[in-house]
Amino acid sequence: MADSVSITELVKKIRLDVFYGEDLLDKKQVTVSDISRPGLELTNYFKFYPRERIQLFGQTEISYAKDSMTSADRTVVYSQMADKQTPAFVISRGLPVPKELIKAAKDNGVPILTSTLPTSRLLSNMTNYLEDRLAERDSVHGELVEIYGLGVLITGDSGIGKSETALDLIKRGHRLIADDRVDIYQQDEQTLIGEAPQILRHLLEIRGVGIIDVMNLFGASSVKNSTDINLIVHLQNWDKETHFDRLGNGEQTRHFFDLDIPKITIPVRVGRNLGDIIEAAAMNFRAKNMGYDATKVFDQNLNALIKDNSQA
Repeated sequence: MADSVSITELVKKIRLDVFYGEDLLDKKQVTVSDISRPGLELTNYFKFYPRERIQLFGQTEISYAKDSMTSADRTVVYSQMADKQTPAFVISRGLPVPKELIKAAKDNGVPILTSTLPTSRLLSNMTNYLEDRLAERDSVHGELVEIYGLGVLITGDSGIGKSETALDLIKRGHRLIADDRVDIYQQDEQTLIGEAPQILRHLLEIRGVGIIDVMNLFGASSVKNSTDINLIVHLQNWDKETHFDRLGNGEQTRHFFDLDIPKITIPVRVGRNLGDIIEAAAMNFRAKNMGYDATKVFDQNLNALIKDNSQA
């Protein structure tokens, strides 16, 4: 988890224009993902002012200040808003920046950023980016591959064949996200995101061969920087004493942060093509999400057969 995001980084990623404070961008840090649109503050109510948030001004805020406040009122309010903790003022829609806000920003060292985007879209873009960057992160040992649009996390003991399986899937046209170490974070209440550490991005280690550059060997379509994690496939050495689910009606999950991700366990033994099996598992998982469950069809067929035999 990043503790903070610099205003410099925010400007580059969101493509904001710097109206004032170019020299302040590296010094100012954002520590929370919430964005504030000052409403009560414009009426000079500052008892609960969220000074640590970016302050976003849209058409409503700029129009209210212009039409319902005097210049002296604006000077007082903007001076209080320009707190030392305030990361930046952001003006949307290419609206003119009030002169009183410029003075307050200069007096207190707060950058002013502008954008031509509508206020709601700009708010969404900044919030989504900051939530991703400031989210709590963890690392998992495994391979993350996107198969038919589904993010499949392949786990298992070291040496069981995870990287070789990922290579087989890449050769089939699927995409590598991360090899060996997967950095994960929760994007929202329903979404877990996985990505590779920067140093390992697009690289794959194969025992006996070494490190290969997947994008260089298989093309740009064979890699992706991040993806949702929809399914976990755990590889486990086959053991006749271990019970493995044969019908697909055993519900397994693995817990990350506040989410439970569906999980299946595949036994590994000589002669089994793991690429074929994992491809089939991904397609079957998608079919279940679309409402078709082969296990339920089997149960229905079995019950119909029992009923027919009992009537014979």
